[in-house]
Amino acid sequence: MVSGTERHYHSLMTAPTSPVFRPASSADVAAIVALVESAYRGESGLRGWTTESHLLDGQRTDAADVAALIARPGSRLLLAECDGRLKASCHVEQQGENGYFGMFAVDPAEQGSGLGKQVLTEAERIARDEWHCRAMRMTVIEQRAELIAWYERRGYHRTGQYQPFPYGDERFGIPRRDDLRFEVLLKEFVVATA
Repeated sequence: MVSGTERHYHSLMTAPTSPVFRPASSADVAAIVALVESAYRGESGLRGWTTESHLLDGQRTDAADVAALIARPGSRLLLAECDGRLKASCHVEQQGENGYFGMFAVDPAEQGSGLGKQVLTEAERIARDEWHCRAMRMTVIEQRAELIAWYERRGYHRTGQYQPFPYGDERFGIPRRDDLRFEVLLKEFVVATA
C-alpha cells in the first residue's frame, strides 16, 4: 500500500516542468514545423491524441507559412519550452475585438500532461490582458469531436458557424474524405470593470 507521502512525492516527480513561454523568432521556424508535423501527421502523431492522420495526409504547415505568421503584425507564435526544449506552440493573433487561436501543437510525448492547458491559458492571457480582446475564437475540423469537447471543457462553445475546408490547397493537407469543414468555437472573456 502506498502512503499519502509516497503519492505526493511521486506526483512531484512526475509533474510536468513549468514551461517557459516566449515568442518565436525566425531562428525557430524549422523546430516549429517539426513540432507541428509530429503532433498532427504521420506515425509520431499517432502517439498522441491530436493527430489528424485519419482525416488528412500530407503536410500540416511549412517553413514559409510559419515564417509569415512570425512576421505578421498583430500575430504571435507562442513557444512553450521545458528544460530548454520546445514542447508546444500555438499561433495567437489579434483580429479586431477578438483573439484568434490556431496551429496549436503539443509534442505527442507530452500530451495529457497538462501542458496544453497551460499553453491555451497563456494564449488567452495575451489576447485578454495584452491586446484587450473581448473573446478568443478558433476553427476546428468539425469531425474532431474529441478535440472540440476538450475546448468545451475549457469554456469554448460551438457557434454553429462553419468555414469551408480549403480543398485543392495541399498546404493544408490532402483530405482523406470529402465532407471536411471547420467549426468556429468562441470563448468570451470576463472583462473586469473599474
